[in-house]
Order: sequence, then C-alpha cells, then structure tokens
Amino acid sequence: MRPDRRSLLIGSAALALAGPAHAAEPLRDDAGRALDGVKRPVARVFPAGPPAAILLYTLAPDLLLGWPRAIRPAEKPYLLPQAADLPEVGRLTGRGNTANLEAVLALKPDLILDIGSTAETYRSLADRVQDQTGIPTALLDGRLASTPATYRRLGRLLGREAAAEPLAALAEGILATMRERVAAVPPEKRPRVYLARGPRGLETARAGAINVEALALMGAVDVAGPGGGLAQVSPEDVVTWAPEVIVALDPAFAAAARQDPLWQATPALARNRLYVSPSLPFGWVDFPPSVNRLVGLWWLGRILYPAQFPEDIRAIARDLYGRLYHVTPDDPALDRVLAGAL
Repeated sequence: MRPDRRSLLIGSAALALAGPAHAAEPLRDDAGRALDGVKRPVARVFPAGPPAAILLYTLAPDLLLGWPRAIRPAEKPYLLPQAADLPEVGRLTGRGNTANLEAVLALKPDLILDIGSTAETYRSLADRVQDQTGIPTALLDGRLASTPATYRRLGRLLGREAAAEPLAALAEGILATMRERVAAVPPEKRPRVYLARGPRGLETARAGAINVEALALMGAVDVAGPGGGLAQVSPEDVVTWAPEVIVALDPAFAAAARQDPLWQATPALARNRLYVSPSLPFGWVDFPPSVNRLVGLWWLGRILYPAQFPEDIRAIARDLYGRLYHVTPDDPALDRVLAGAL
C-alpha cells in the first residue's frame, strides 16, 4: 500500500490559516460555545475520544497528538506510518475514561477536540475540561448526517478550511446518494435488521442510538425497537424479532451463530444474510461512530439493497480509504478488510 502524495503534503503546508476576515467573528463550536484564545496556527490537538481522533486524522493527521487507544498492528497498514505510531493518550469522554488532566496538560495541546452529542451534559463537560485545563475545548456534532458541516467547522477551528472542503463535499455526496437510493425503496421492502455486538451477539442498540445511525440512514428497521442506547438481549428475543438481516461486529460471534440451531431459526440465518462489518482500521457501521461510517454506508447499501447498489465495494473502499485515511490499500489489504463481509 502507498500513502497518497497529497496527504503527505498536509503536514508540511499551512493550509488556509484563518485570516483577518475571521478576526471579527468569534470562533464557536457546535454547542454554541465561544472558543477564546485558540492559538494560531493550531499545531497540537488532543482528541477527547475515538470519534474525535478519527475525524481529526482524516483532515489533519499532522496535528494529532495521539490515539485514545493505541493503533494495533493489524490496523497500522491502513494509516500513515507517522500517525499510526503515535502513542496512546487515553480518552476524556465516553465510556471508560482513561486520560487524566495532568497527562493532557503535559502534552501541551493548543486545542482539545471532542466529537459526539452536543447536548447539555456534554456541553457542561467541555466547559469543565476547558476551565480545569485552560485549554480551548471544542465540542462538535458527531451525527452522521452532520458530517459535512462538522468538517467545515473543524476546518475553520484549525485554520484548514481549504483541506476541509473536499472532505465535506465528499460526505455530502455520499449522504445524498444514500438518501436518494433508499427513498426509491418502498417502506415495506426495507429489511428488518438486528445489530449484533460483542462475542455473543447479545448486545444491540435500539433505534435512536448513535450506534445504529448508519443503519437508520439506510432505511433499515431496527428489530430491537425504539428507545436509544445499548441493550442486553437474549437469543430468544432475537428469534422472536425475526430479523431478515443480522449485522455482526465480531467475527467469532458470526462463526458461532452459523452453527447454533437457535440463531439458525432466524430468517437472516435461514437466508444466509448474516454479515460481519469490516473493522480495519476502524469499524464501518459502529465502533467508533465517526466518519469511518461513510465507507460503511456503501457496504450497507450493497448488503441491504443489492439491486440499488451494484457498485464494486472493493473499488469504493480503495478510493475512500485513500481520501479519508491517506493510504490506498492494495488487493491483499482489501482482502483482509473485506474478509467475511460479503
């Protein structure tokens, strides 16, 4: 695999630094919070969680200070070497916070970046982190549908508007294509889907949760019902719900389910429609919920609506990996990504 030449230039070019036209307008994040004292140029950014790290990497890998979880050996070939080797810095937000403020301060970031919900709870958390560290802390909208606007907002915060615009336009085009093609499918033809998380496949997400946002955008009916958030269920629940498609995150679960008579009682297994979401270097459907899901939308279209999505998923993945991850995978690398996914 080879790094894209244009991506290697990102770190050496000061792209479109904020100019006088922006001086009169205070910088704000997506929660409406004023961000005073953002250093120009921004040179060091601490990602508060995995969604922020991935979004930042796609736009400005040279600004990333580290990863909430160190990049694993199997993931490294899909990322720029200098970024893949960055240290583990922990996370400030989300489940399982592992970073502490002293460690954050020791890294001397110019900006702390969080991506996700902009509800009051997370706004208050951003205020608290900013007050305790004295470092501007930006909270940006992590909803999949907001990706174009989020790229543009981040581009302005970083002084990288020129680099952000092609990514925003790319996201706009993908989202528009998905909406147009799904709209052509009658509601009664849209499949009932179960998202199987974990090694037993018994953790799922109810409609409204960010974890099933990509499935919802693709018109899938969440058999777990409404309510948002993650839920623990039983195999009997899944059999009762009778999903027509199962999207699994763990290959071990998928292998076990194909041999289990209880899971085989579902329409999905009876019709061989259990699929494992690709996960290299990041998940295509969930885990974490960031811009990595843009690739996954094409894959979901292919498995949910084959007639509406005849494109070669390998060609699409190769192109989007080059644009988002700055490395174009070769055929063996794509084979590893797509193993068990189709």
